[in-house]
Amino acid sequence: MESINPFEIVQQQIDRCAEILHLDPSITAILKSPMRELHVSIPVRMDNGSVKVFQGFRVQYNDARGITKGGIRFHPEDCLLYTSPSPRDRTRSRMPSSA
Repeated sequence: MESINPFEIVQQQIDRCAEILHLDPSITAILKSPMRELHVSIPVRMDNGSVKVFQGFRVQYNDARGITKGGIRFHPEDCLLYTSPSPRDRTRSRMPSSA
């Protein structure tokens, strides 16, 4: 059984909507690409004295209509696979660290 990738489904929906609306391909590309990604690693000393590193991320897309959705949500099965293109598909350059 093939696993469902929500990110790929949304990408297909954007393509279909862009086709219906006759959007310029450059606008479609902007809508499909993350505007900003934040990756963090948080080391936590566990009760037994060991250190475990937890990975976190936040991906934001177009904010033309206002602020992006905030808040903290956690699920142990969440991963970047569901929120942004895979690293091999990324063609955009990273923002400078001072941004």
